[in-house]
Amino acid sequence: MITRLPVHLRDTTLRFVFAIAAMAFAGPVAFADIDRWERDWPNTDFSKHSVDLAEIFSGGICKDLIRAMDSPTIGSIAAGRETHADREPVIRVTVNGKTRGYPLSVLIWHEIVNDELGGVPIAVTYCPLCNTAIVFDRRVDDRVLDFGTTGNLRFSDLVMYDRQTDSWWQQFTGEGIVGAFSEARLTIIPSRVEPFGVFAAAFPDADILQRPPGFPRNYGVNADDSYDTGATPLFPGIPLPEGVAPMAYVVAVGDQAWAIDLLREKKRVEVGDLVLTWEPGQLSVLDGAYIKENRDIGYVTVQRKTPAGMLDAAHDMTFAFAFNDFKPDGTLHQ
Repeated sequence: MITRLPVHLRDTTLRFVFAIAAMAFAGPVAFADIDRWERDWPNTDFSKHSVDLAEIFSGGICKDLIRAMDSPTIGSIAAGRETHADREPVIRVTVNGKTRGYPLSVLIWHEIVNDELGGVPIAVTYCPLCNTAIVFDRRVDDRVLDFGTTGNLRFSDLVMYDRQTDSWWQQFTGEGIVGAFSEARLTIIPSRVEPFGVFAAAFPDADILQRPPGFPRNYGVNADDSYDTGATPLFPGIPLPEGVAPMAYVVAVGDQAWAIDLLREKKRVEVGDLVLTWEPGQLSVLDGAYIKENRDIGYVTVQRKTPAGMLDAAHDMTFAFAFNDFKPDGTLHQ
Protein backbone atom coordinates (compact mmCIF):
# COMPACT_ATOMS: atom_id res chain seq x y z
CA MET A 1 0.00 0.00 0.00
CA ILE A 2 1.35 3.44 -0.95
CA THR A 3 1.50 5.96 1.86
CA ARG A 4 0.22 9.28 0.56
CA LEU A 5 2.43 12.07 1.84
CA PRO A 6 2.01 15.79 1.31
CA VAL A 7 3.68 16.95 -1.89
CA HIS A 8 6.32 18.94 -0.04
CA LEU A 9 7.38 15.86 1.96
CA ARG A 10 7.08 13.17 -0.69
CA ASP A 11 10.37 11.31 -1.18
CA THR A 12 12.24 14.48 -0.39
CA THR A 13 15.73 12.98 -0.48
CA LEU A 14 15.96 12.19 -4.18
CA ARG A 15 13.71 15.06 -5.23
CA PHE A 16 16.00 17.49 -3.39
CA VAL A 17 19.08 15.91 -4.91
CA PHE A 18 17.69 16.08 -8.45
CA ALA A 19 16.61 19.70 -8.01
CA ILE A 20 19.98 20.82 -6.67
CA ALA A 21 21.82 18.90 -9.39
CA ALA A 22 19.68 20.41 -12.13
CA MET A 23 20.38 23.91 -10.82
CA ALA A 24 24.08 23.18 -10.52
CA PHE A 25 24.25 22.26 -14.19
CA ALA A 26 22.44 25.29 -15.55
CA GLY A 27 24.67 25.30 -18.66
CA PRO A 28 26.57 22.86 -20.86
CA VAL A 29 29.15 20.64 -19.22
CA ALA A 30 32.49 22.26 -19.90
CA PHE A 31 35.07 19.97 -18.31
CA ALA A 32 35.63 16.65 -16.61
CA ASP A 33 36.45 16.81 -12.91
CA ILE A 34 39.43 14.45 -13.19
CA ASP A 35 41.05 15.58 -9.92
CA ARG A 36 37.93 14.77 -7.91
CA TRP A 37 37.37 11.50 -9.77
CA GLU A 38 40.92 10.36 -9.05
CA ARG A 39 40.44 11.10 -5.35
CA ASP A 40 37.08 9.32 -5.18
CA TRP A 41 38.01 6.46 -7.53
CA PRO A 42 41.66 5.58 -6.75
CA ASN A 43 41.35 2.16 -8.44
CA THR A 44 40.01 3.50 -11.75
CA ASP A 45 42.50 4.01 -14.57
CA PHE A 46 41.37 7.31 -16.08
CA SER A 47 44.14 7.19 -18.70
CA LYS A 48 42.00 4.56 -20.44
CA HIS A 49 38.73 5.82 -21.83
CA SER A 50 36.74 5.30 -25.03
CA VAL A 51 34.61 8.48 -24.81
CA ASP A 52 35.26 12.16 -24.26
CA LEU A 53 35.50 12.51 -20.48
CA ALA A 54 33.91 15.97 -20.76
CA GLU A 55 30.64 14.22 -21.66
CA ILE A 56 30.49 12.63 -18.20
CA PHE A 57 29.12 14.70 -15.34
CA SER A 58 27.81 14.22 -11.84
CA GLY A 59 24.11 13.58 -11.36
CA GLY A 60 24.41 15.40 -8.04
CA ILE A 61 24.76 12.20 -6.01
CA CYS A 62 27.68 10.09 -4.86
CA LYS A 63 28.73 6.56 -5.67
CA ASP A 64 26.17 3.94 -4.58
CA LEU A 65 23.72 6.46 -3.11
CA ILE A 66 21.26 4.76 -5.47
CA ARG A 67 21.81 1.28 -4.09
CA ALA A 68 22.00 -1.63 -6.51
CA MET A 69 20.35 -4.86 -5.37
CA ASP A 70 22.93 -7.60 -4.77
CA SER A 71 20.80 -10.14 -2.92
CA PRO A 72 17.40 -9.63 -4.53
CA THR A 73 14.30 -10.98 -2.83
CA ILE A 74 12.49 -13.25 -5.29
CA GLY A 75 8.89 -14.37 -4.80
CA SER A 76 5.95 -15.91 -6.58
CA ILE A 77 3.50 -14.32 -8.98
CA ALA A 78 0.91 -14.59 -6.20
CA ALA A 79 3.14 -12.50 -3.95
CA GLY A 80 3.57 -9.99 -6.76
CA ARG A 81 -0.19 -9.55 -7.04
CA GLU A 82 -0.23 -8.15 -3.51
CA THR A 83 1.77 -5.08 -4.53
CA HIS A 84 1.49 -4.66 -8.32
CA ALA A 85 -1.48 -3.63 -10.43
CA ASP A 86 -2.11 -5.46 -13.70
CA ARG A 87 -1.03 -2.50 -15.83
CA GLU A 88 2.26 -1.79 -14.03
CA PRO A 89 5.35 -2.41 -16.22
CA VAL A 90 7.62 -5.37 -15.57
CA ILE A 91 10.85 -6.37 -17.31
CA ARG A 92 10.39 -9.97 -18.43
CA VAL A 93 13.53 -11.98 -19.16
CA THR A 94 14.02 -15.67 -19.92
CA VAL A 95 17.39 -17.44 -19.67
CA ASN A 96 17.80 -21.17 -20.34
CA GLY A 97 14.08 -21.74 -19.91
CA LYS A 98 13.83 -19.85 -16.61
CA THR A 99 11.63 -16.72 -16.60
CA ARG A 100 11.57 -13.89 -14.07
CA GLY A 101 9.91 -10.47 -13.83
CA TYR A 102 11.49 -7.28 -12.53
CA PRO A 103 8.96 -4.49 -11.77
CA LEU A 104 10.02 -1.00 -12.81
CA SER A 105 8.38 0.37 -9.65
CA VAL A 106 11.21 -1.35 -7.75
CA LEU A 107 13.98 -0.75 -10.26
CA ILE A 108 13.25 2.97 -10.40
CA TRP A 109 14.75 3.14 -6.87
CA HIS A 110 17.72 0.79 -7.41
CA GLU A 111 18.51 0.97 -11.15
CA ILE A 112 20.60 -2.24 -11.05
CA VAL A 113 19.83 -5.78 -9.90
CA ASN A 114 22.76 -8.20 -9.78
CA ASP A 115 21.07 -11.57 -10.13
CA GLU A 116 21.41 -15.08 -11.54
CA LEU A 117 18.84 -16.65 -13.83
CA GLY A 118 18.96 -20.01 -15.55
CA GLY A 119 22.53 -20.49 -14.32
CA VAL A 120 23.69 -17.20 -15.90
CA PRO A 121 24.81 -14.14 -13.89
CA ILE A 122 22.77 -11.17 -15.15
CA ALA A 123 22.43 -7.46 -14.46
CA VAL A 124 18.91 -6.10 -14.85
CA THR A 125 19.20 -2.34 -15.30
CA TYR A 126 16.86 0.62 -15.60
CA CYS A 127 17.75 4.28 -16.07
CA PRO A 128 14.69 6.44 -15.30
CA LEU A 129 16.20 9.53 -16.94
CA CYS A 130 16.30 7.74 -20.31
CA ASN A 131 13.63 5.08 -19.61
CA THR A 132 16.15 2.44 -20.71
CA ALA A 133 15.46 -1.08 -19.42
CA ILE A 134 18.29 -3.42 -20.48
CA VAL A 135 19.45 -6.83 -19.24
CA PHE A 136 23.12 -7.81 -19.49
CA ASP A 137 25.18 -10.97 -19.06
CA ARG A 138 27.61 -10.08 -16.23
CA ARG A 139 30.43 -12.22 -17.62
CA VAL A 140 33.37 -10.50 -19.32
CA ASP A 141 36.63 -12.27 -20.22
CA ASP A 142 35.73 -15.23 -17.99
CA ARG A 143 35.13 -12.89 -15.04
CA VAL A 144 31.78 -12.36 -13.33
CA LEU A 145 31.24 -8.69 -12.57
CA ASP A 146 28.99 -7.02 -10.00
CA PHE A 147 27.66 -3.59 -10.88
CA GLY A 148 26.82 -0.47 -8.92
CA THR A 149 25.93 3.16 -9.65
CA THR A 150 28.67 5.79 -10.00
CA GLY A 151 26.35 8.75 -9.43
CA ASN A 152 27.52 10.04 -12.83
CA LEU A 153 25.68 10.44 -16.11
CA ARG A 154 26.54 10.68 -19.78
CA PHE A 155 23.86 12.17 -22.03
CA SER A 156 21.60 11.82 -18.97
CA ASP A 157 22.11 8.04 -18.96
CA LEU A 158 23.28 5.96 -16.01
CA VAL A 159 27.02 5.34 -15.79
CA MET A 160 27.54 2.05 -13.95
CA TYR A 161 30.76 0.65 -12.49
CA ASP A 162 31.96 -2.88 -11.82
CA ARG A 163 33.20 -3.63 -8.34
CA GLN A 164 36.02 -5.86 -9.57
CA THR A 165 38.02 -3.16 -11.44
CA ASP A 166 36.07 0.08 -10.82
CA SER A 167 35.72 0.47 -14.57
CA TRP A 168 32.81 2.64 -15.72
CA TRP A 169 30.13 1.34 -18.08
CA GLN A 170 27.44 3.02 -20.18
CA GLN A 171 24.05 1.55 -19.38
CA PHE A 172 22.46 2.51 -22.73
CA THR A 173 25.02 0.56 -24.78
CA GLY A 174 26.68 -1.85 -22.33
CA GLU A 175 30.08 -0.48 -23.31
CA GLY A 176 33.02 0.01 -20.97
CA ILE A 177 33.90 3.69 -21.24
CA VAL A 178 36.52 4.33 -18.54
CA GLY A 179 39.14 2.14 -16.86
CA ALA A 180 40.54 -1.35 -17.36
CA PHE A 181 37.46 -2.53 -19.28
CA SER A 182 37.36 0.53 -21.51
CA GLU A 183 36.11 -0.57 -24.97
CA ALA A 184 34.82 -3.89 -23.60
CA ARG A 185 31.16 -4.65 -24.21
CA LEU A 186 28.56 -6.50 -22.17
CA THR A 187 26.32 -8.98 -23.95
CA ILE A 188 22.70 -7.82 -24.04
CA ILE A 189 20.11 -10.48 -23.21
CA PRO A 190 16.81 -9.92 -25.06
CA SER A 191 14.01 -8.91 -22.72
CA ARG A 192 10.72 -7.06 -22.91
CA VAL A 193 8.78 -4.61 -20.76
CA GLU A 194 5.13 -5.59 -20.45
CA PRO A 195 2.23 -5.15 -18.01
CA PHE A 196 2.34 -7.28 -14.88
CA GLY A 197 -1.05 -8.81 -15.75
CA VAL A 198 0.20 -9.92 -19.19
CA PHE A 199 3.36 -11.36 -17.66
CA ALA A 200 1.45 -13.20 -14.92
CA ALA A 201 -1.04 -14.70 -17.38
CA ALA A 202 1.68 -15.92 -19.74
CA PHE A 203 3.99 -17.27 -17.00
CA PRO A 204 1.87 -18.17 -13.94
CA ASP A 205 4.68 -20.34 -12.52
CA ALA A 206 7.41 -17.74 -12.98
CA ASP A 207 8.82 -15.72 -10.12
CA ILE A 208 9.23 -12.00 -9.68
CA LEU A 209 11.50 -9.51 -7.93
CA GLN A 210 9.97 -8.38 -4.65
CA ARG A 211 10.30 -5.10 -2.84
CA PRO A 212 13.27 -5.54 -0.46
CA PRO A 213 12.07 -5.75 3.13
CA GLY A 214 13.14 -2.92 5.38
CA PHE A 215 14.48 -0.71 2.59
CA PRO A 216 13.44 2.93 3.20
CA ARG A 217 11.86 3.75 -0.15
CA ASN A 218 8.28 4.64 -1.03
CA TYR A 219 7.87 1.97 -3.70
CA GLY A 220 5.12 2.70 -6.16
CA VAL A 221 6.06 6.38 -6.28
CA ASN A 222 7.97 8.17 -9.03
CA ALA A 223 10.41 10.54 -7.32
CA ASP A 224 10.39 12.97 -10.25
CA ASP A 225 6.75 13.11 -11.30
CA SER A 226 5.72 14.51 -14.68
CA TYR A 227 9.17 13.77 -16.06
CA ASP A 228 8.05 12.11 -19.30
CA THR A 229 5.58 14.89 -20.08
CA GLY A 230 8.23 17.58 -19.76
CA ALA A 231 9.68 19.49 -22.69
CA THR A 232 13.32 18.54 -22.13
CA PRO A 233 15.48 16.16 -20.05
CA LEU A 234 16.16 17.04 -16.43
CA PHE A 235 19.77 18.09 -17.04
CA PRO A 236 20.58 20.85 -19.53
CA GLY A 237 23.57 20.85 -21.87
CA ILE A 238 22.59 17.57 -23.56
CA PRO A 239 22.37 17.54 -27.38
CA LEU A 240 18.71 17.49 -28.44
CA PRO A 241 17.28 16.04 -31.66
CA GLU A 242 15.75 18.09 -34.43
CA GLY A 243 12.28 17.51 -35.79
CA VAL A 244 11.03 15.48 -32.83
CA ALA A 245 10.19 16.26 -29.20
CA PRO A 246 13.20 15.28 -27.04
CA MET A 247 10.97 13.42 -24.56
CA ALA A 248 8.98 11.52 -27.18
CA TYR A 249 9.03 7.76 -26.59
CA VAL A 250 10.77 5.74 -29.30
CA VAL A 251 11.55 2.04 -29.65
CA ALA A 252 15.18 1.49 -30.61
CA VAL A 253 16.55 -1.63 -32.29
CA GLY A 254 20.22 -1.16 -33.06
CA ASP A 255 20.65 1.93 -35.25
CA GLN A 256 16.95 2.24 -36.04
CA ALA A 257 14.09 3.54 -33.94
CA TRP A 258 10.34 3.94 -34.37
CA ALA A 259 8.31 6.68 -32.73
CA ILE A 260 5.76 5.27 -30.31
CA ASP A 261 3.11 7.46 -31.94
CA LEU A 262 3.75 5.71 -35.25
CA LEU A 263 3.57 2.27 -33.66
CA ARG A 264 0.37 3.21 -31.81
CA GLU A 265 -1.16 4.25 -35.14
CA LYS A 266 0.03 1.25 -37.16
CA LYS A 267 -0.30 -1.35 -34.35
CA ARG A 268 2.12 -3.61 -36.26
CA VAL A 269 5.24 -2.77 -38.28
CA GLU A 270 7.33 -5.30 -40.22
CA VAL A 271 10.82 -4.47 -41.50
CA GLY A 272 12.68 -7.43 -42.98
CA ASP A 273 12.63 -10.15 -40.34
CA LEU A 274 11.75 -7.65 -37.60
CA VAL A 275 8.19 -7.37 -36.24
CA LEU A 276 7.12 -4.60 -33.84
CA THR A 277 3.65 -4.60 -32.29
CA TRP A 278 2.04 -2.04 -29.98
CA GLU A 279 -0.71 -2.85 -27.49
CA PRO A 280 -2.50 -0.64 -24.94
CA GLY A 281 -2.61 -1.48 -21.26
CA GLN A 282 0.68 -0.41 -19.67
CA LEU A 283 1.20 2.53 -17.33
CA SER A 284 4.06 5.01 -17.48
CA VAL A 285 6.29 4.97 -14.40
CA LEU A 286 7.51 8.51 -15.14
CA ASP A 287 4.21 10.39 -15.46
CA GLY A 288 2.54 11.36 -12.18
CA ALA A 289 3.85 10.74 -8.70
CA TYR A 290 1.80 7.59 -8.07
CA ILE A 291 2.50 4.94 -10.69
CA LYS A 292 -0.85 3.16 -10.32
CA GLU A 293 -2.58 6.43 -11.29
CA ASN A 294 -0.39 7.22 -14.31
CA ARG A 295 -1.44 7.37 -17.94
CA ASP A 296 -1.51 4.39 -20.28
CA ILE A 297 1.35 4.58 -22.80
CA GLY A 298 1.00 1.00 -24.04
CA TYR A 299 3.79 -1.48 -24.59
CA VAL A 300 5.76 -2.77 -27.56
CA THR A 301 6.84 -6.30 -28.40
CA VAL A 302 9.83 -6.66 -30.73
CA GLN A 303 10.57 -10.04 -32.31
CA ARG A 304 12.49 -11.53 -35.22
CA LYS A 305 11.31 -14.21 -37.62
CA THR A 306 13.69 -17.17 -37.43
CA PRO A 307 13.61 -20.80 -38.61
CA ALA A 308 12.84 -21.67 -34.97
CA GLY A 309 9.88 -19.28 -34.90
CA MET A 310 9.42 -15.78 -33.49
CA LEU A 311 12.13 -14.85 -30.99
CA ASP A 312 12.44 -11.74 -28.85
CA ALA A 313 14.90 -9.19 -30.24
CA ALA A 314 17.06 -6.91 -28.14
CA HIS A 315 15.45 -3.47 -28.10
CA ASP A 316 14.77 -0.52 -25.86
CA MET A 317 11.83 1.83 -25.35
CA THR A 318 13.58 5.09 -24.61
CA PHE A 319 13.36 8.82 -25.31
CA ALA A 320 14.16 10.49 -28.63
CA PHE A 321 16.99 12.55 -27.09
CA ALA A 322 18.75 9.41 -25.81
CA PHE A 323 18.53 7.65 -29.18
CA ASN A 324 19.82 10.81 -30.87
CA ASP A 325 22.78 11.09 -28.49
CA PHE A 326 23.86 7.45 -28.49
CA LYS A 327 22.97 6.68 -32.11
CA PRO A 328 23.70 10.00 -33.86
CA ASP A 329 23.89 8.29 -37.25
CA GLY A 330 20.79 6.20 -36.65
CA THR A 331 17.40 6.49 -38.33
CA LEU A 332 14.24 7.48 -36.48
CA HIS A 333 11.03 6.46 -38.28
CA GLN A 334 8.16 8.84 -37.58
